[in-house]
Amino acid sequence: MNNDDLNYQRMLGNPFSFPGILMERYAALGLNETEMMIVLHICFFQQRGTMFPTTDELAAKVTLSEREVALILRKLVQRNLLQIEDVQEEHVRSQAYSLNGLWNMVFAETVYPKPEKKTVKEEEAAIFILFEQEFGRPLSPFEIETVTLWLDEDMQPPSLIKAALREAVLMSKLNFRYIDRILREWKRKGIRSVDQARKESKSFHENQRPAAAVQAQSQSGQQAPARDVSIYYNWLEED
Repeated sequence: MNNDDLNYQRMLGNPFSFPGILMERYAALGLNETEMMIVLHICFFQQRGTMFPTTDELAAKVTLSEREVALILRKLVQRNLLQIEDVQEEHVRSQAYSLNGLWNMVFAETVYPKPEKKTVKEEEAAIFILFEQEFGRPLSPFEIETVTLWLDEDMQPPSLIKAALREAVLMSKLNFRYIDRILREWKRKGIRSVDQARKESKSFHENQRPAAAVQAQSQSGQQAPARDVSIYYNWLEED
């Protein structure tokens, strides 16, 4: 037996156990490859006795900073895929990560159909996925933190964040600063539902249309046709 064979045998003697079904379904559950790698490393640490690996321990295993790892962990907790549990052993209290939320989702989706009505956590998780779809890329740590702040600190309903995103898309102003302005303005006016946002949006665009027509007329000296703003309301029809 040569050295290569010996090293290979040593690798086989140090296996890493992981449910293969998650490898098949993680994308369908809304996990990207970076999040999946963090989950893998949490499992790897736990199988070797470290039940609550720190952000610096996880960051040392991947090409991410501690801040980026912390934001991913927060996002997983926000989506109820990861929980932090208190553990009491022989008068010693500690904490441990639990992936029960993730495993329940993996096996529930395999055996049972999805319920028609989404839970609050599922709606919040869908927001991150929707933003990544609209932007056509994974969100940056700062962008993840911004969405989390909208949900946790500003207490914005997921449906209203979705409405603000759709408004930004249809206004061709797809950036977080513009979406934040929409949400802050709605909050200032006491708007807390999509129906209220619909009325405010229609009122705003209808007031903008005459002003735009007058401006166009003054510039060209001719009567400008009224602009069709019906496209701006399409985002509201989805809810």
